[in-house]
This record gives sequence, structure tokens and C-alpha cells, in this order.
Amino acid sequence: MLEFKAFPKISRLSRDILVTEKIDGTNGIIAIGENGEFQVGSRNKWLTDEFGNIQSDNAGFAQWATQHRDELMTLGVGYHYGEWWGKGIQRGYGLSEKRFSLFNVSRWSDESDEVRPSCCHVVPILFAGTFDTLDIAYALSMLELNGSVASPGFMRPEGVVIFHTPSGHCYKKTIENDEKHKGELSYNSNAQQQ
Repeated sequence: MLEFKAFPKISRLSRDILVTEKIDGTNGIIAIGENGEFQVGSRNKWLTDEFGNIQSDNAGFAQWATQHRDELMTLGVGYHYGEWWGKGIQRGYGLSEKRFSLFNVSRWSDESDEVRPSCCHVVPILFAGTFDTLDIAYALSMLELNGSVASPGFMRPEGVVIFHTPSGHCYKKTIENDEKHKGELSYNSNAQQQ
């Protein structure tokens, strides 16, 4: 007999969302275990072992995290995701340094009760409220018109991330080439360079 699998519950679309600036860098993870383990990762792999010893690096993220280990340990037990960005990474944003911006704005924004480590930034919130495509379009157009909120003065921001609170899912919209799959962009840019 086959195992019964219920159809999953469907979240209502017209619920709270958070729209944040999508920063063009590289994904980073700071993981802290119950017993004081400290590991650093990229989107696809661990960069350090459970003791924080660097095994490989991702644009200097593992080295930076290891240097700031004591301060980062104050993030607490769990997986802390963010974007490692700035000088020499993707768009660079006109910065002379690299930064780590945490994704969990509900926990780490300036308005929250939690005090984040001073070595960490947080992705900027552009809109918080009930889902509406007009508010998302407005946030995108404000970025395109006024430039990055994360790095004021940088006039080529990437786009937005929409976090749908009840479903726990994230979606992205970019200012340039939103209709194209990332694989298409790599192929097209390689073809243009030849």
C-alpha cells in the first residue's frame, strides 16, 4: 500500500511581506553550535572546519569571519545567513572595504531589541506591509532612481528580495534582466566578450 501524502497547506498571498535590497555579492553563513562550534560557509560548502580552521575561502569571507570570531559568536546558536560584498566582489558598490550584511532583518535591524555585532551590517528594508505588486514595483523604481540604500551614492543596485512572512519563502526581482535565468546571463555575457 502506498504511503498517504496530504496536499500541503496553501499560504495566503495577501499577507505581510518584507522587501529588502538585494545586494550583489556572495552568500555567507556563520554557524554557531550548542557547544561553541564555529563554522563559516558559502552558498554551497563549509569554508572552515568545526574549530574555525580555514579549509578554503570565498573572496576573503572565511578569513574575515575567523578574525572576527569572538564578536560573531555573540550572534548566538544557529545559522546566520548574509551577503559578503564590497570591494572586489561582483558590483563592488564603490566601497573600499568588504562588508557582511545579515539577511534576518526581523532579528538584526536597528529597530530590533537584539544587538548585532558591530562588524555586521543588515540588508536594508525598503518596504514592510501587505503583499502588493505595486509596492514591490515602487521599491524597485526607487532603487533605480536613487541608487543603493546599502551603499548610498552607488547608482547601479541589483534589485530586491521579497520575503513572504507566512510561507517563509523568498523571491527576487532584479532591475536588469529580471526576465532572464541566471544561466542565460552567463551565456550571454560570455558570448558578448568573444
